[in-house]
Amino acid sequence: MGIVKITDQLHEQLRLASAAMDRSINAQAEFWIKIGLLAELNPDLPYNALINKLLLDKPDLIRGRT
Repeated sequence: MGIVKITDQLHEQLRLASAAMDRSINAQAEFWIKIGLLAELNPDLPYNALINKLLLDKPDLIRGRT
């Protein structure tokens, strides 16, 4: 695990989003990073398709298991 330095403003946005999405701040940051990476690698895909790509990488989530 590493440390990533971000601005106070981005940290506040992470804090608000994590509370709204019921995630930890670290989990919210990881989610945004994954979506951002997928978006850069797949610029033609809409947000919903990116989410589907994340879910397809975790077949047990789709089947209702954790």
